[in-house]
Amino acid sequence: MLDMQRKLSTPFLVLLTLPATAMGFALSVQISALSWILSTRYGLDLHDIGLVWAAGPLAGIVGQVLIGILSDEVWLWGGRRRPFLIIGGTLAALMLLALPSIGVISERLGTDGILGVAIAVAIALDLSINVSFNPARSLITDVTPEGAERTRGYTWMQTVSGSFGVLAYAIGAVFGNFALIYVGAAIVLLFSVLPVFAVTEPRELPRIAASGSERASISNVLRLIEPLWAFLLYDIVAMGLRLAGVTPAGYGLEIVFGALAAILIWRALAVRRQGSHVADDYADYRKVLAANSLSWIGMQTMFVYMIAFAQQRFPSLGADDVGKVLSTSFLALNAVAALLPALVLLPLARRFGEVRVHAASLATMAVAFGSIYLFARTPFVLYALMALLGIGWAAIVSLPFSIMSQRVEPARIGLYMGVFNLSIVLPQLVVSLGVGRFIGAATDKGLIFLIGAASMAFSAVAWRSVSARTRGRVEIPVIGGAH
Repeated sequence: MLDMQRKLSTPFLVLLTLPATAMGFALSVQISALSWILSTRYGLDLHDIGLVWAAGPLAGIVGQVLIGILSDEVWLWGGRRRPFLIIGGTLAALMLLALPSIGVISERLGTDGILGVAIAVAIALDLSINVSFNPARSLITDVTPEGAERTRGYTWMQTVSGSFGVLAYAIGAVFGNFALIYVGAAIVLLFSVLPVFAVTEPRELPRIAASGSERASISNVLRLIEPLWAFLLYDIVAMGLRLAGVTPAGYGLEIVFGALAAILIWRALAVRRQGSHVADDYADYRKVLAANSLSWIGMQTMFVYMIAFAQQRFPSLGADDVGKVLSTSFLALNAVAALLPALVLLPLARRFGEVRVHAASLATMAVAFGSIYLFARTPFVLYALMALLGIGWAAIVSLPFSIMSQRVEPARIGLYMGVFNLSIVLPQLVVSLGVGRFIGAATDKGLIFLIGAASMAFSAVAWRSVSARTRGRVEIPVIGGAH
């Protein structure tokens, strides 16, 4: 196995991607089953379902950044990523098993508050996933050299993960979501725990800058995520109002923070490089955060609220049939996303560059979102257009990680991966707290896909401002240090 690791053989890369595959499978189960269970079995409305889904981004904000920092520093059980993968994978499997038992758990606790129990289970599941996801992705950077081999590692990650995602949605479509949950728990446990004992983690990671061993402060991390400030502030305010039981009249809050987000993202994207010093790389990393955040608004809107679209467009279908439509739709999405990364996106990225290929993939996704709104009047047409969406989805879950990882210091990849994850979870939380209000009030639930089309179009344009260069390194300024 050590010889396979030194050669970075394809079988080794497949093995290396299994922990990330386990977490991706857990997310596939959550996407396929969570909204369906809450809507059809427990009768929660869209706004409450959105609140349950908000637990995931909240867990990601804390979990991925904190775990990323810790996994850079610790060495336990023969690895820095290994303990987090073992613990997180085991907990994620247990929380999946808890999903069908939310009602039973509520009864045993002597409470009628299904919503509270659902949120607690969702938080526990997402915390478990976040404990493992960052180390699983960081492990690929740890054992692959910068450049083509690193891109190869991340594209294989999506190919393997996407293939099992296809399996997940196939199980849901054929056997139902409950069968998917139980199979998912077994796969998550095995793929999280067993492969890590076959991978030899490097005891020391390369450091680029002299200050590489120093820890970043909270204030400096906040400076790094400047393009995401509006998302962060809105999430804090909106969550506070929700917990206080206050529902603002109108959409003034969303308009104000939406305008602020546009200004901050534009500022980040408008910065031009003038050299190769640290400050320019710092700005380029922020462009990656800004561009990536836009695409996740559309993706999360579809994942959370597609249940409402399916129920409205296909009113003759019963609850179980709607669940199968969702599973089959996500099956089509992930079937394409599984095939493309290693077979298509990797060769194209080598020829045209990762950034260009990613932007083009998102443009096709914008077209697919708009086409679903206009033409998806039967399940078959929906499945075909969801397959077209798979082109962009294949890029979203593979190329940004490679692009980002080649702009940061390898010795602190856990930290940078956690910070990068904020460009995913902060927009996801905006979707749960804000976009859900629009969807719930909208007469036409096709608005879900119009939002997706707009977000992908803006994201495609934003990615074009990101430098194709990968030689520079971001260095988060530390207290007392120079920028």
